[in-house]
Amino acid sequence: MTSQHIQAPGAVVMIRPHRFHANPETARDNAFQRSAGDLSQDIVAKHAYNEVTAAAARLETEGVRVHIFEDRGENDTPDSVFPNNWFSTHPGGHVAIYPMYSPSRRRERRYDVIEMLKAEYRVQDIIDYSSLEFDNLFLEGTGAMVLDHIARVAYTAQSNRADAIALERFCTHFNFEPMAFATADQDGNPIYHTNVMMCIATEFAMVGLEMIKDASRREEIRLRLAEMGRTIVELDYHQIGEFAGNALELSTPTGRILALSSRAAASLTDAQKSDIGKSAKIVELAVPTIELAGGSVRCMLAGIHLSRRY
Repeated sequence: MTSQHIQAPGAVVMIRPHRFHANPETARDNAFQRSAGDLSQDIVAKHAYNEVTAAAARLETEGVRVHIFEDRGENDTPDSVFPNNWFSTHPGGHVAIYPMYSPSRRRERRYDVIEMLKAEYRVQDIIDYSSLEFDNLFLEGTGAMVLDHIARVAYTAQSNRADAIALERFCTHFNFEPMAFATADQDGNPIYHTNVMMCIATEFAMVGLEMIKDASRREEIRLRLAEMGRTIVELDYHQIGEFAGNALELSTPTGRILALSSRAAASLTDAQKSDIGKSAKIVELAVPTIELAGGSVRCMLAGIHLSRRY
């Protein structure tokens, strides 16, 4: 991985679900989840399968390397389409495996994915935090944390899915500074995952600053994001609800792109799109069925920050 790709990986892992459905376990603290209405479970699952297939194809067309794995649903893993929560990869050949809050999500961990990483990329070590589940300590990967790989800061919204002890342990092992903060949506609910309210790219950051409860902490985070020379694209409550914060910058042979959902892109203003477009091409992916589960494009993409084997 070259230094210009530190923040924006050029490859991702995606999981294509065959039996996608709403997860009642995660609905308790995920205010972004929505009902599928009158659609049958089979139709919902088919739509989700097709959305992942089309999204992967579009990213490959843009020049992103996509490793796609099938989840045939034998283990009842309704949220498996969001692999960034259970593992992450890091420059230097490091991989982390995370403790998951909901029991159903613990079944998503797949060691065939880890074996692929070992075969295709230079992996030096794997740090497995999943045993922390026995102590009720959870940290759901790059959903719970939004990582600034350049400034080495782990931005973390406080929630059931981001325990302070687990966060401190990760930051010590991976050389990040933890920056945790309390959040609230318009109804006063804490944000369940940081990556629905914040996206850090190489030259800009999209963030719902008004969701950070403490004013001094809010300003500190604004300054920390800006001190690296990034443009701050501030998102309002409505845009966060439309998943505008749930985006991921990726590297391609022709430049950087910002992958986000069609719904998210539609919520952005022309000025915001202009700020983003100065350093990354906006690539819209239509994933309305996946978004019923309370996550969007960024959640679907586990970035690979590893060097390829040649």
